[in-house]
Amino acid sequence: MWNIRKGLTQQFGASCTRHWLKKIIHNNDGSRCLDSKAIFREARDFLLKHSENYQAAYDGFSWPEVDDFNWAIDHFDHVAYGNTDIALWIVEEDGGQVRVTYDEMRKRSNQVANFLRYHGVRRGDRVLIMLSNQLELWEVMLACIKLGAVMIPATMLLSSDDLADRIKRGQIKHVVAASSEVEKFGRRGFDFTRFVTGESTEGWISLSAAYTSSSQVFVADAATKATDPMLLYFTSGTTSKPKLVLHSHQSYPVGHLSTMYWIGLQPGDVHWNISSPGWAKHAWSCFFAPWNAEATVFIFNYSRFKASSVLKVISECGVTSLCAPPTVWRMIIQEDLDSYPVKIRELVCAGEPLNPEVIEQIRGAWGITIRDGFGQTETTCQIGNSPGQPIKLGSMGRPMPGYRINLLNPEGRPADEGEIALDLAHRPVGLMVSYADDSVKTEQVMQDGHYHTGDVAGRDEDGYFTYVGRADDVFKSADYRISPFELESILIEHDAVAESAVIPSPDPLRLSVPKCFVTLKAGHEPSRALAISILKFSRSKLSPYKRIRRLEFGELPKTVSGKIRRVELRRSEENRGPARRPMEFWEEDLPELG
Repeated sequence: MWNIRKGLTQQFGASCTRHWLKKIIHNNDGSRCLDSKAIFREARDFLLKHSENYQAAYDGFSWPEVDDFNWAIDHFDHVAYGNTDIALWIVEEDGGQVRVTYDEMRKRSNQVANFLRYHGVRRGDRVLIMLSNQLELWEVMLACIKLGAVMIPATMLLSSDDLADRIKRGQIKHVVAASSEVEKFGRRGFDFTRFVTGESTEGWISLSAAYTSSSQVFVADAATKATDPMLLYFTSGTTSKPKLVLHSHQSYPVGHLSTMYWIGLQPGDVHWNISSPGWAKHAWSCFFAPWNAEATVFIFNYSRFKASSVLKVISECGVTSLCAPPTVWRMIIQEDLDSYPVKIRELVCAGEPLNPEVIEQIRGAWGITIRDGFGQTETTCQIGNSPGQPIKLGSMGRPMPGYRINLLNPEGRPADEGEIALDLAHRPVGLMVSYADDSVKTEQVMQDGHYHTGDVAGRDEDGYFTYVGRADDVFKSADYRISPFELESILIEHDAVAESAVIPSPDPLRLSVPKCFVTLKAGHEPSRALAISILKFSRSKLSPYKRIRRLEFGELPKTVSGKIRRVELRRSEENRGPARRPMEFWEEDLPELG
C-alpha cells in the first residue's frame, strides 16, 4: 500500500492521492483494504500535520469519502480501546471533579447503548436529550450514535410550551432528561419513553440502572450508512420560528474536521468551550471537534459566571485551548489578566463577531490573539482565522479546508460584498442534509447552485472575510448601506454600555436612520446626559453617514439561546406612533450634540 501511495503522490500530488487511493483499492477484487475508519483518520491526520500551514491544508484537503460509518464505533471506540488519556474532565464550583478516560467512556457509553436498546430505542428513533453539562450527556450522545438513533439536544432553558412544540415537530419517541426538568414535560397526551438522570421519578426509567449492562461489547443491529440521519437541532429562532436542522452521520462528525482545524486542536489538548448543552456550538466544540483530535473535553460548571473564578480554574487545570462567546471575553478583560499564569496556546471566539478592542487587550496581556470563526447550526466551521496565520483585526478569516465560498449580490452574481454562499458543485460534507420539517425552506436556501447562509460579508484582496450582518438586518439610510454589527461594535466600547442592537427607524427624509437600543452595565442609570455621552462617543468614531441618530434605553428581546431578536425591535419600531417613548432620545431633541 505504501508503494501505491508514494507513486500516486508523485504522479498526482498530495491533494488527490487520498481520493484515488480509495478508488483503486475499492476497484481491485472488491476487498476493502482501506475502510471508512482509516479514510477518516487519514484526512484528520492531514489537517493535524498542517495545523499552522493554511495554504497547504486548504489546497491539499479533500473530504474523506466514507460509506458505512458510525463515528462513535469506528472513530471514538477505535481511539478509546485501552486508552487511559482523559476524554472528559468536569470541574464543579465546589471543587468536585469527574475525570473519565477514553476507555472508560467507551465502556460506559456501551452500557447506556445496551440499556436504551433493551428499553426500546431503535435505529431511526428520535431521542430528545435535556441534560446539563453532566457525565451522562456525553454517554447518551455516544450511545445514540452507536444505536443509530437520532438525537435532538435541548437546552435546560426551554419552557413546557417550548418542549411541547419540539416533541410534536420533532416526532419524539424517547426523552432523556435531568430529574430537575421532568415537570416541564407533564403528560399533554404525548406518548414517549421517559429516561431520567438524578433522583428517581415516578413514570420515568432511571438511567442509573444502565451501568449494570454489558460494557465490553456493543453489537450494532445493522451497518450505519454515512448518509443516515444522526442529529436534529432546532435553530435559535432570531428572525423566525426555530427551524429543525437535520445532520447525518457524516455531516457533523466528519464535517467538524473543519472546526477542529479552526480551533487548532491537537492530541492531548485540554479544551474548554464555554457553551450550554442544547445548542449546536456545544456539539461543535464540546463533543466532535475535540474528540476528533483525541483531546480532552473540559467543563467548569458554575451557578453564575465570575471571571476571576474562571481564570483561576483555567490556570490551575492547565486548559490549553479556550472558546468563548464575546460576552464572556468582555467580562474576562475586566480582570487583572497578568496575575493568572495561564497555559493556553489557542483562543477562539464564536457566536457573534468580536470587536477588535477586546482582542487587543487579551493579546497585550497574554501574547495570544483571539481568533474569530464563522459557522451555523446548519454547518460546521465555514470561515475562520486558523492558527499561525496573519490576522486582520475585524476579519473573521478565510474559508476553512473543504469549504468553497462565494459572495453573491442581491441579483445572485459574484461580488466583493454580498451574501455568504456555499458552492454546491463542491458541496462541503459539513453542510446539513435539509430542514427536516420544511421542504420549501430547504429549496429556498439551496437554490441556484448554492447554499445561502443569510449572512453578509465583505472580502478583501487577500481573501479575508469581514462580517457585515444578517441579510435581514443590513439596511439603507439615505441610500447608504448600514451594517448594524459595525455600529454595535463601536457602541460596546463605551464604558456604560453592556449590550446594544441597531435597527432602522423610519424617517420621512432618509427613509430610515440608525437607532440603537442600549442595555447598561451595572452601576449606570438611563438619563439624558448618558444618552448624549453615548451618541457623542459614537459620532467620534463613525463616518457622518453612519452616525446613530436615535437611542433608547431598555432590555433587549432575546431568544432562549441568548441571541438578540432584532426582528422584534424592527417590528415594534415600524408600528410605533409619533410620540417619544420613555428613555428614548432623538438627536434633533439634543442641541448639546451640536
